[in-house]
Amino acid sequence: MTTAAAGGAEPVPPADKHTSAPRTPDEPGPVRHTSAGHGPGGRARGRSVTGTRRLIAALFLAPALVLLGALVVYPIVYSVYRSFLDQAGTGFAGLDNYKALFTDDTIRTAVKNNAIWVVLAPTVSTALGLIFAVLTERIRWGTAFKLVVFMPMAISMLAAGIIFRLVYDAAPERGVANAVWVGVHDTFNESSSYPKAHPLPVHPLKAGGGGSFVTKEPARAGQQVHLPLVGVVPANMPKDAKPARTTGAATGAVFGTAWLDFTKGGGGRPNAIDAKELGLKGLKVEAVKGGEVVASATAAADGTFTLPAAADGALIRLPASNFAEPYHGVEWLGPTLVTPGIIGSYVWMWAGFAMVLIAAGLAGLPRELLEAARVDGANEWQVFRRITVPMLAPVLVVVLVTLMINVLKIFDLVFIIAPGSSQDDANVLALQLYRSSFGTDADLGIGSAIAVLLLLLVLPVMYVNIRRIRKEGRR
Repeated sequence: MTTAAAGGAEPVPPADKHTSAPRTPDEPGPVRHTSAGHGPGGRARGRSVTGTRRLIAALFLAPALVLLGALVVYPIVYSVYRSFLDQAGTGFAGLDNYKALFTDDTIRTAVKNNAIWVVLAPTVSTALGLIFAVLTERIRWGTAFKLVVFMPMAISMLAAGIIFRLVYDAAPERGVANAVWVGVHDTFNESSSYPKAHPLPVHPLKAGGGGSFVTKEPARAGQQVHLPLVGVVPANMPKDAKPARTTGAATGAVFGTAWLDFTKGGGGRPNAIDAKELGLKGLKVEAVKGGEVVASATAAADGTFTLPAAADGALIRLPASNFAEPYHGVEWLGPTLVTPGIIGSYVWMWAGFAMVLIAAGLAGLPRELLEAARVDGANEWQVFRRITVPMLAPVLVVVLVTLMINVLKIFDLVFIIAPGSSQDDANVLALQLYRSSFGTDADLGIGSAIAVLLLLLVLPVMYVNIRRIRKEGRR
């Protein structure tokens, strides 16, 4: 029982149950809530820990849940259901559609190419991103370099596909890749001089096998040897070629002239050197006896050449190297290289993405560990391999898993870059899903089975990613 103090003073708190001393107002004591609608701990019924009413929270989540169900859950469920039906969708096909995934050659090629994509594209992109991030960390223009490398991310897959369709064009005058390749090849390998040149029946030359031409009669010392050819466009002649002329040489030598037997505008005589006809500069000439080359020479700007006395009685041969077709480069979009070529375009786009994420992780590394390793005598390679890479492992896993999920659904680049002649060789599952579902001979049963297969391939990667995120959250 409490007693009130005179003068309106506060009532003295009752004594504690277990002690005779009174409890001061500041001491904590049991709190009892008797008001209706409250439970233990003072939390109102129907409220969450944050005090939000569950009904209100459900109302706010309802639109998102409806969209999630309509755009994700329903398509997945219906695709699984449709994958067990036949092409018309009226009969039950059982596992026939799934059997077709592993028996049809086109779909098997798509599965094989998807495996190549998953292994190569994320690995190469992540490796390049790591290299770029580490190498540009200490240079002044590192930010500008990173900007240039990351810039392809601003380009859509459609635009990137069009760009690389032109880059891989087979014609060196249009395709950048072949222009560079041909330039490097021609630097170390001499190109042919006159790829289309050939003799006429009235000329003293005949086919010698393997693309070469030989004289019909053996050459004799002191006699002029004529080697006329046609089939060269005058505009393609060497700029420093001079008008052809006859020549003489010392007794015992074999000499002659090789020229373009064509007079621009007409009026020339066949098998005779006319005033306006040019010499075939650089044409290689060989003297052959018994199948062996005994002497060789190169035609001058006016087409004249001289062979030593050893060429007396030999057949004069123009080797096939004079007439070989020029090197046109590599068929980047052919059946063999089309998949690596498209992967190259993907790496061009996504290496910048990997670089930016890895650079962010690199910026958070404790520098004292790196400096301590250097002080202890470790070189840069050892620091990179034993400290930088292990500490960046979580970031590298994030980048790798993200790119693997992205690669499994690759479609745009393959569809745009691969020409119709090699699209079957570059086929991937997402492209085959489109072709099976919306092609000329559409089979929605097989298309749905491919969609389910893609989902099953993505789930393990997503599981690893979610597990890693939860593990990071518990730290």
